[in-house]
Amino acid sequence: MKQHYVMPVGLDDFRRVREEYYYVDKTDFIRQLIDGHAQATLITRPRRFGKTLSLSMLYYFFTNKEAEANRVLFEGSNIEKAGERYMAEQGSRPVVFLSLKDIKQSDIDSMLAMFAYTMQTLYDSFSYLQEADVLSVQEKRYFGKVLEGRASNVELQFSLKNLTAFLARYHQKSVLVLIDEYDAPIQYAWDYGYYDEAIVFVRNYLSSVLKTNSSLDFSVLTGVLRIAKESIFSSLNNLEVASVAYGGYLDVMGFTYAEIQQMAADFEVEDKLPEIKAWYDGYNFAGQEIYNPWSVINYFHNNCRPAAYWVNTSGNTILRHMLEQADSSQSRSLSALLAGKKISASLDEGVIYDEIYQNSDALYSMLLTTGYLTMVDYPDPYIDDDGCTLRIPSREIRTLFKKEVMRHLSSKGSGSELLRNLVGSLLVGNGAEFEEYLAEFLRLVASFHDTAARESFYHGLVLGLLATLMPRFEVVSNRESGYGRFDIAVFPKEEEAAGALLEFKVAEKEDEMPERAREALAQIQENDYIAEFEKRGVQEVWQYGIAFCGKKCQIEAADAQGMR
Repeated sequence: MKQHYVMPVGLDDFRRVREEYYYVDKTDFIRQLIDGHAQATLITRPRRFGKTLSLSMLYYFFTNKEAEANRVLFEGSNIEKAGERYMAEQGSRPVVFLSLKDIKQSDIDSMLAMFAYTMQTLYDSFSYLQEADVLSVQEKRYFGKVLEGRASNVELQFSLKNLTAFLARYHQKSVLVLIDEYDAPIQYAWDYGYYDEAIVFVRNYLSSVLKTNSSLDFSVLTGVLRIAKESIFSSLNNLEVASVAYGGYLDVMGFTYAEIQQMAADFEVEDKLPEIKAWYDGYNFAGQEIYNPWSVINYFHNNCRPAAYWVNTSGNTILRHMLEQADSSQSRSLSALLAGKKISASLDEGVIYDEIYQNSDALYSMLLTTGYLTMVDYPDPYIDDDGCTLRIPSREIRTLFKKEVMRHLSSKGSGSELLRNLVGSLLVGNGAEFEEYLAEFLRLVASFHDTAARESFYHGLVLGLLATLMPRFEVVSNRESGYGRFDIAVFPKEEEAAGALLEFKVAEKEDEMPERAREALAQIQENDYIAEFEKRGVQEVWQYGIAFCGKKCQIEAADAQGMR
């Protein structure tokens, strides 16, 4: 590999990346904005998809601070090649660039204090305004209060809008506003239980600068979640949303295949293209094929060693809560996704926090928005309904899906050790221990309301637990074999490993469980469910007849069968 190329791992300052590191040219984003933009544009992408670097690029291009020095950053870039009409916009206006990603406090007072500190730092970067003749005595006094961290909550709500007014008046130019991770304060407010108080402040803070603000040229916001307009952008009619499902600016964050090809050529590893595609391709943003940029950068940085580099970069407490409350139908759908299948769901990207647990499809929308899933088809939202087809994007995300999504689904707060013990006892044919661990899961996870759903609940629960065995095993549900349809089968992918068959029954009373468990085991043997294993050449199969009653279970296990 060429050693003079250094990948910018974890860097999001455009100047540093452009001057010191390998750079994938994304400056066409600037051209797209110049050609036509809304008054306010919100771009949502998963974490680690280059949102901050993209806004940093916009800042260095448009800001009138050190404009001449910044111009060299764009020499030879796509925006320079687009022509002087576009480069004439370079260094042409005052720019306010702030990030809300660090506003993640545990209570409302701490959140407001962090907003005050953020605005204090921002005002300090424009401290020359405090002495400007264009500000009145009262405005200078207000500027000083924000600068010194003494502004009241009401004054703080309008501090961003007021700053744009001061800048526009001083420079005689309307202002570009860039806000990174706009949704971070709201997410943490929800996590810590002060959402109702936080949403009022954040709504006023953002809407005051974005709505009917004569000092604003235009604004670009980024975030992970698209918070519902009713919650935060109420009465804002000039907002354009570019999400992972719909909207424009499809290729401005993340890498296209053409860009991946160029990277492979620059690093002289064209033979690695199939491997890169298998691991990091698969995102589909409104029809645009996109590679995970964080992972690709780390892949090249680590001498083309494939791994799940994106792991632990996209934690989301709301998603975890939703997984912990997943029902049996959702468990089956998530297991199907992990098995490489596609699912259909209704899509609603606008997060209404008060209703987040009321819509059963909200879980899939959240998984899509946060990067665990991608869309396969794109129905016309003006003609079709909001149904769509979803899948896991890539091998990397499949690995993460198993570790993060299915772990939360399966354990539901009960601990990964219990899960390991459960699947371990099943795979070695220890029916007594399997029964003990499954009973403990039922005690910790199931409610009597859940168990009232009868066999479908138990089926979905066990299927979710066993899905964590993938991809070393294939976990199959409700498939024909022999003379009937088994409930769940676990097929090993390694030679000489044992498989497992599970059949479920529900007893009306606890004293009926032994008989029902024996019936379930007999059904496996009488219907020759083991035939599918024989076709696959599996030599050992553990057979389990499982009876459930409320939050209790009983298991009848058969010895592993040697097959010829």
